[in-house]
Amino acid sequence: MKKMSKLVNDTNSSGWSILVILSCLGLIVMFDETMILPAIPDFIREFNISYSTSSWLLSAYIIAAAVMTPIGGKLSDIYGKKKILLIIMAVYAIGIMAGRFATNIEFMIAARVAQGVGMAMFPIAFGIIREVLPEKRLAIGQTIFSSTFSGGAVVGLVGGAVIIQNFGWQATFLAILPVTIALWLIILKFIRIKSQPTTELGVEAGGISNGNASNDRTIDIKGTLALAVTIITFLAGISFLEDIGGGDNSSGVYQVAGLFAASAVSLVAFISIEKRVHSPLLDFKIMTSKSFLLPTIILMLVFMSIFMVYLTIPVMVRSPEPFGFGGNALAVASVQLPFMIVLLIGTIASGFILNRVKNTKLMLLGTAISTIGFFVLLAFHSTENLVSIGLTILAAGLALSISGGFNVILLSVPMQVTGIALGMTLLLNLVGMSLGPALSGAFQETYKGTAPGVAGFFPTDYAYSLIFITAALVSLASVVMAISVSRVRIKTETIMSD
Repeated sequence: MKKMSKLVNDTNSSGWSILVILSCLGLIVMFDETMILPAIPDFIREFNISYSTSSWLLSAYIIAAAVMTPIGGKLSDIYGKKKILLIIMAVYAIGIMAGRFATNIEFMIAARVAQGVGMAMFPIAFGIIREVLPEKRLAIGQTIFSSTFSGGAVVGLVGGAVIIQNFGWQATFLAILPVTIALWLIILKFIRIKSQPTTELGVEAGGISNGNASNDRTIDIKGTLALAVTIITFLAGISFLEDIGGGDNSSGVYQVAGLFAASAVSLVAFISIEKRVHSPLLDFKIMTSKSFLLPTIILMLVFMSIFMVYLTIPVMVRSPEPFGFGGNALAVASVQLPFMIVLLIGTIASGFILNRVKNTKLMLLGTAISTIGFFVLLAFHSTENLVSIGLTILAAGLALSISGGFNVILLSVPMQVTGIALGMTLLLNLVGMSLGPALSGAFQETYKGTAPGVAGFFPTDYAYSLIFITAALVSLASVVMAISVSRVRIKTETIMSD
């Protein structure tokens, strides 16, 4: 009896230690992402690119993440979570180093692609956390892990602004590289997890993925390529929308129509491939479950709406009056800092709320508050303080909806296929994240203006209003879907059974 008690205590202690180590992943990645946020106007000026092209600084990152995340989840289920996690982290570190030496938009996009591969770390890390923590402690573990994203964003926003203002945007990449390497070494040496034998997954998961997908050690290359083509052509079509505005521009119309047509064709091909392969990126058996699909779509819409604003605020703050607030990198940080702090506090608090409030109800409440935040931004964005207030409301809703949504998904799938399921979830979320900046960039590029005594063209207030109202309507759609999910009883068996 004493030996059993000691074993349980050792397991719990090891689980919490692993949680702390893996939570640092959120810190470094979100530090990396938010530290360059105030520098977006600098990239536009130094690389001589348009506002719509600047959206590819985020879109390239997200597309790479969207393609690699389900692959990373599948590889981790086959070859082991720790091994694949370390490989992905190494690619991420290379991307960070490459970003430091980027001298043009092409080089920077390539670096961003390598950094985007690093997003595949997170479903793997979530899977490890679920394995090492008891189910009763999962909500707390999820909260701690998720809160590091907000914590990293707070530090990155403030630290990045200071670094950019004093040393330039190149120095931001060097600031995070040593930490990334140190964390890689810590994970290599200290993390120990028990591997699940892949030969048993098909049986233990109740025949999920046709009962034999987990035995198939191949990767869906055709599906991966089709997915990449679908996303890239669709985002390119959005980016080129401004080229067809006004005048006789039939070639631009044909170009955009061709890109959207290619995206539709590749999407059909992707679905067809996924239905036929033994080891798909998207397991349609999981996708048919309401308890999995609807929360995933809700999160996709949530991230789509927030990333529309994510790219917009730095441009608004740093654009000269009367098109913006005429601020610098530090001003961007001061406007967005309340958002990051509230998101951090809300993420931590939501984990404890989950123990008292049904996860679907929490997701509904969060999407409703987020929608209010977007409408506040639409109505009141004439000063920096008003924008900060709108972002603060948005952050409160975002924290609740993300925590509730991910908890629904985590508890809706068998543990043995957590890597695949979370990879699928993050894949669709990343699609939403990539659509957001592409749409906002297109609005900013289409509706530009100039003023006497102000050199250059800058997005007008009409562009910002279109961005905010589009985000609000997308968020409103997520509320409607959350109402539907709140009426569904969430249980793993609904996915495991035929």
